[in-house]
Amino acid sequence: MPDYSKSLINSLIKNVKEYPRFSHEEIEKFCWMAVHEHKHGVLPSEYDIREIDEDLYLELLQEFKSNIH
Repeated sequence: MPDYSKSLINSLIKNVKEYPRFSHEEIEKFCWMAVHEHKHGVLPSEYDIREIDEDLYLELLQEFKSNIH
């Protein structure tokens, strides 16, 4: 698993919290959106099937859940 910088993870956490209608109940969705935006430069469209960095997604999700941001 790649080692992502703490600043990248913190930046993505900040982005997640700023999304409209953000909720902890849908944290998986919002983390996926942040990683998609990071990789592709835009938020996903409704039926977007472009791949994301799965390792980054999992690390972001773990960090978010472990610290209950």
